[in-house]
Amino acid sequence: MGSLERMKHEEEARAFYAAQILLQARKEAKLTQSELAKRVGTTKSYISKIENGVIEPGVGLFFRLIAAMDLRIDISRPLGL
Repeated sequence: MGSLERMKHEEEARAFYAAQILLQARKEAKLTQSELAKRVGTTKSYISKIENGVIEPGVGLFFRLIAAMDLRIDISRPLGL
């Protein structure tokens, strides 16, 4: 697999993984796609596309999604770096 093809595959894998995390979080928050969309100011179809890995939300929308589901993001660095 060439490096461009590999990079595209890795991006698709990350999008799918992020989509699954958001889908699971929405379900755990007991929100419908419509309810979540209303909270963050977008449409149900846009939420569906995110959850299906069709599109990736921008940083601003990602943080609004996280906040709407009462989640937090932890960024850490390995010890010694």
